[in-house]
Formats: sequence, structure tokens, C-alpha cells
Amino acid sequence: MLFTPLLGYDPIMQRFEEKVVFITGASSGLGAACATLFTAQGAKVFGVARDTAKLSALKESIDGEFNFACFDLSEANQCEAAIYQCIEHYGQLDVLVNIAGKHTFRHTAEMNENDWQEDLAINLSGPFFLSRAALPHLLERKGNIVNVASIAGLQGQPYSAGYCAAKHGLIGLTKAMAMEFMKSDLRVNVVCPGGMDTPQVQNIQPPEDCDFELLMKSAATRGFMQANECASVIAFLASDDASAIHGAVYTVDQGKTVG
Repeated sequence: MLFTPLLGYDPIMQRFEEKVVFITGASSGLGAACATLFTAQGAKVFGVARDTAKLSALKESIDGEFNFACFDLSEANQCEAAIYQCIEHYGQLDVLVNIAGKHTFRHTAEMNENDWQEDLAINLSGPFFLSRAALPHLLERKGNIVNVASIAGLQGQPYSAGYCAAKHGLIGLTKAMAMEFMKSDLRVNVVCPGGMDTPQVQNIQPPEDCDFELLMKSAATRGFMQANECASVIAFLASDDASAIHGAVYTVDQGKTVG
């Protein structure tokens, strides 16, 4: 027998009613798509990024409750301050979505210490420090964390030593936390997108003398996906519809990692 929803009840639109969602990298691309989708589904969204102008523009475009602040999430104290500000504003936290990222393209032998440390700080340390600060609030609310890694966390990509190392690490962090909190109500999952039509991808600058045959091994036959296609998976994992999903690694990559 097919389930018939109650008259006037839209389960998608009601998914995040009375819930607070913290999203990093919210100013553009996947982060902006998530902020738009979560608010459309009833969430109160607290978005964090570095670009005030883009965050302000996003707030104007969103038909829902969206507040924002600028923090440098490569620093532990800034991560803690960001979570604190969200709690001060809303009094609760139900979902943490770690999207902010940086992808440095360099020959490994030419990658300097600053590039290496930045890749690790933004893609791995930031999500860790944000998660650490958010944990007491998420545990209280029986909430969840959705980390956004990459298919670069599942396979090698040329000229991307720091990015690959960090994204592999983010998958490991997700699994470690999932095991540690197995006996609680907290859920922790990770999404691994493939190529996506976002400003970050559009502005990629590989080394001038790179081997394009190697680079194209990271490209999906079906081409780039749109940010909203990945955002819908993130929203699903963050919702109660995914209550049985914990410690999972979700690939959203147009089939790139099939074989």
C-alpha cells in the first residue's frame, strides 16, 4: 500500500522546521546552494565565509531565515568564535555542514610550506575545530555533521598533494568521529563530490606545463554537475530521513569513481 501524506503536509518543506543549520563556504558555489535549499526547507541558516559582499548578496536572494558572519576558518580560535556566535544568535545548533575548501594546484616539488599548510588548515583542520566546538550543542540536540570531502579523498589527483591529503584526512576524521559517537544519537557523514560547476572549479589554474592527459583522468564522462544536485544529497543526509545513515561516505560524482 502506498503511503499518502496528510492533506496540506509537505514532508520536504517541513524537514528542517525549527532547526538551525551552520554552513561554511556559504558565500558561493555549493555552500550558497545549500544555504538556499536548507532555508527553503524551513531551516534557520547561519552561513560563514570570508566574503561579506557575497554573503550579503546571498541573504538578499534567499526567501527564508539566513544570517551570516565572516571568519577565517583556517584558525582554531576563529572556528570556535563562529560556533559561539551562532549559539549566541539562535540558542541551538542542529546541523553542521563543513563545505569551505581550498584547492592548490602545484607540482609537488614546487609546493611551498604556506600552500601545504593552507590546504590542510582549510580542508581538514577547520572542519575538525568546528566539529569540536559544535559537539556539545549537537549532542544536546541529537544533531548531525555533514562533511564535504571530494573524490580526491578517494583517489589520487595530479598536482594536488595538499588537497588530496586533506580530503583523505577528512574522510578519516568522519569515520573516527562516527565510531567514537556510535553509542550516542549524533550522526556524522561525508559527501565526496566530483566535478561541479562552481566558481572554485571555474577558476582552477593548473601548472602551465601540466600533463592534461593526467588531469582529464579526474573528469567524469557525463561532465560537471550543478551545485544544487549535490546540495540535495547533503540536505537528505542532514535530515531525519537519513536517521539510519551514520559514518557513510557518499559519492556524488556523475559515476566518475565507478571504474
